[in-house]
Amino acid sequence: FEFVNGFHDAANAIATVVATRVLKPGPAVLMAGGLNFIGAVSGTAVATTIGKGLIDAQVVTEWTVAAGLLAAIIWDLATWYYGIPTSSSHALVFGVIGAGVATAGFGAVIPAGVFKIGLGVVYSPVLGFLLAGLVLVIVYRMMAKQTPARVSALFGRLQLLSSVYMAFSHGSNDGQKTMGIISLALFTYGALGTHFYVPVWVMIASAAAMGVGTATGGWRIIRTMGFGLAELKPIDGFAAETAAGTVIEVATRLGMPISTTHAINGAILGVGADRKSTRLNSS
Repeated sequence: FEFVNGFHDAANAIATVVATRVLKPGPAVLMAGGLNFIGAVSGTAVATTIGKGLIDAQVVTEWTVAAGLLAAIIWDLATWYYGIPTSSSHALVFGVIGAGVATAGFGAVIPAGVFKIGLGVVYSPVLGFLLAGLVLVIVYRMMAKQTPARVSALFGRLQLLSSVYMAFSHGSNDGQKTMGIISLALFTYGALGTHFYVPVWVMIASAAAMGVGTATGGWRIIRTMGFGLAELKPIDGFAAETAAGTVIEVATRLGMPISTTHAINGAILGVGADRKSTRLNSS
């Protein structure tokens, strides 16, 4: 699942930097793969929420975990084939919840954990949209007296930094979800003892699988997100990546699994709407 998640969600990390032609696809996916790995091993707060905050580990089995993962893999492959940018995170979370209900009934579900994830479903695209628009307004005002050529050159360089930030934050949230699921599977048959935790080898294995998956690229979805949502220039890409990366990073440190797909989609739409409303297309 983590490998599939990597190439399915590669678009989240690099769609804007490829669409603005700041980086070519090859270097972009290699950069994203490496930064996804680093981000994924940067913490375990999200992994803990996924592993012990969704379903009661005492009443489910390894088969429950396997069924949830299989459902998420099938969904990701189907949406990747048709180039549809969907949330791998939500596919995984609700696949596991569904398998938990099938195993032990609705009593297996932990309502507080589902509510926490539900907040992310709502706020990640909305905050991405609003924050991206705000960042774009600020940088437009800062660059108002500069020539279009200078603005494009400057933000072509700055977008390299924002794309690194976006790739890191994507890995930090998405990479931890599979860590949590693997740790849940280990806990259900007693491999972790009486206390849930995320082993270091699980962190490294999950991060590596995601990094390799990202490096293979998800070109169908990259085309949809990078070229099908809004016409992007380097200044727009910088605003979208900075906004989405910030939303994702804050959620990660709070232990909240969110959809990185929804966050960057919302941010791209935010810069597109802001440009259309202000008509500031000179840059």
